Amino acid sequence: MTEAECRGRLERILESLVTELDVPPSKYKDAKERYDAVGAWLNEEDSDLAPYEPGIYPQGSFALGTAIRPLGDEEYDVDAVCCLQVKQSRITQKQLKDSVGNRLKANKTYARMLDPKDGGRRCWTLRYADESKFHLDILPAIPDQYEWLIALGVPMAYAQHAICITDKETWNGLGDWPKSNPQGYIEWFKSRMRAIMEERRRIVAMEKRADVQHVPDYEVRTPLQRVIQLLKRHRDIRYNGDEDKPISIIITTLAARAYNNEANLVDAMLNVVPAMHRAIENRNGVYWVANPVNPKENFADKWAEEPRKAQVFLNWLQAVEREHRELLTDRGFQNVSQYLAESYGQRDASVAMTKYASLDNNTTGIARVVLSEKRIPSRFNVPHREAPRWPMALRTGYEVTVTTEATRKGFRTLHPTNGSPRLPKDYSIRFEARTNVPRPFEMRWQVVNTGDEAERAGQLRGGFYDGDGNGGLIRKESTRYTGMHWVECFIVKDGRCVARSGEFVVNIE
Repeated sequence: MTEAECRGRLERILESLVTELDVPPSKYKDAKERYDAVGAWLNEEDSDLAPYEPGIYPQGSFALGTAIRPLGDEEYDVDAVCCLQVKQSRITQKQLKDSVGNRLKANKTYARMLDPKDGGRRCWTLRYADESKFHLDILPAIPDQYEWLIALGVPMAYAQHAICITDKETWNGLGDWPKSNPQGYIEWFKSRMRAIMEERRRIVAMEKRADVQHVPDYEVRTPLQRVIQLLKRHRDIRYNGDEDKPISIIITTLAARAYNNEANLVDAMLNVVPAMHRAIENRNGVYWVANPVNPKENFADKWAEEPRKAQVFLNWLQAVEREHRELLTDRGFQNVSQYLAESYGQRDASVAMTKYASLDNNTTGIARVVLSEKRIPSRFNVPHREAPRWPMALRTGYEVTVTTEATRKGFRTLHPTNGSPRLPKDYSIRFEARTNVPRPFEMRWQVVNTGDEAERAGQLRGGFYDGDGNGGLIRKESTRYTGMHWVECFIVKDGRCVARSGEFVVNIE
């Protein structure tokens, strides 16, 4: 297979993969409806805030179009700014924070949802208890006098959005307010991909037979946004639980600086990642990743005090570049399924490869063997694990996740995460599945254990089981044998598996 053929096939696979990582449009609509509703409440006529014309707008990955589905049972984190039109000389940070919080508490529904009740360090957090699985962080702010940014060379189009924000750690001092500019950053980010963004918006408009101006940003994705989504998931899988893992704002800033209007995902990945390394400055021996809308701010400021953060980031970039270049070789492409599972997660890799096989009439025999349900890639390939009994027909938008609670009489209750540090023996574990798949369906649990102790006892398991309650959504097990064990739940409708959770690993000592 030539490199050009590998590029074409890898492009289709990565596009399928990143589609699985993407946040469904319904989540963007939900998020907008929620923060718009908050804004309406803050602006009502009887609100103490109404004279200050509070405006609420999104920031962070939802606003940038780089959000990805959370791993496991984690929530979507939606960030918003609440900006009041009041001068800094007429209000203190504490007064600003309290005024927004008091108005939220005046709404019985929002009062129940606040977590914590007295607010966080900077934000007020509303935690939605329904199936939307997200929380809304509201950052109180006021406009900043942005002339200082103009003096530093920041264009007016970005500088004019500068804000002052609240921070409990600074509001008792005599210093200046903390400063930020999320809207300016969003405008800068969009400028790095504007041509491709508008081109793709026109394509979406033609497909929908709609006016271009009526196509919302969340329905359009550029190669830059896709690269960032892939990098964030790669980071999450490879550095799960590592406090020094690469942070999103550095990934996003460097990728945007490195992007050169590449029109497809493979070219963007292969060009952007090495250029990200070159975009890191060295100022007098200090690593520097400048905020593009505030040159004084260094996003990598913690690297000087914690050098391992820098080393992890640089090593990670090199590994991502090396791995993706290897996939353009014959030998590398033969292992593409295993690589995707280990780097982006078993569930999403399986769906991506299945889509690739169904869409590509020229799929090689090698790829077909890799896709076979009898060949489970990576560390989960144990001989006693049964293959699924149903054809895979995984539906985009259908999700199922697993949470756990481990209990033992006389000991505190534990809530282990997927692959978390080892659990002691003799704990009872209650697994609970959460899904948005509409009933009716059949829920089946696969339980797999490994290790010499289970094998000597003749208790190696790898089959499928019914649930223990709540319509099959509950499964109860115990930590009896040492080793790495896991469960996975499969949702079956009309004889086909439409959603699967991926392996939830429990390590037992």
